[in-house]
Amino acid sequence: MIVLAVDTCFAACQVAVLNGDTVTVRSEAMERGHQERLAGMVAEVLAEAGVKFADLSRIGVTVGPGSFTGLRVGLAFAKGMGLALGVPLVGVGALEALAAGRNGRVAAVLDARREQVHLQVFEDGASLAAPEAVDIPVALERLAALPAGVLVGPGADLVAASGWTLDVAPWPDIAAVAALAARLDPAEAPPTPLYLRGAYA
Repeated sequence: MIVLAVDTCFAACQVAVLNGDTVTVRSEAMERGHQERLAGMVAEVLAEAGVKFADLSRIGVTVGPGSFTGLRVGLAFAKGMGLALGVPLVGVGALEALAAGRNGRVAAVLDARREQVHLQVFEDGASLAAPEAVDIPVALERLAALPAGVLVGPGADLVAASGWTLDVAPWPDIAAVAALAARLDPAEAPPTPLYLRGAYA
């Protein structure tokens, strides 16, 4: 299976091609401009991996939560490419991607602004609850009631709890997104945007 993975939910534009056991990645930090950079980055990574568009067997894309504009850029691009190539699409949760590849208890956290965080807790990669947007004091209470583990993500420092290890990763590893996309069932992980609350602009 050859998988193209795209992530534009965070302050980076990321692309990966997973071809068997080989993964080719490109990640560039950017607050905005994902739409202008994404197509060129995909072409560059495909060329580096020695893969043609027609070789792709699946496309994975992060679906949020994250930047409203960013996740729409990635989704629109992935859906357009999937339709043109006739390959299935897989939606990868941004919080799941942050927690991927980590054993034990992991809480993935994004800064949701307005004194809230997006939060999802995992145990050995399995989700213990659905992702949600919660007030910071509520998140702190929930984390304090759980056995400590790792807090990961660009909102981890907002809910630093006793005993928990901090990893303020600004975005997920795009190679992990590709690996998740390869394992997920397209029928069970549609590329649908995950908005945990409405826009406030």
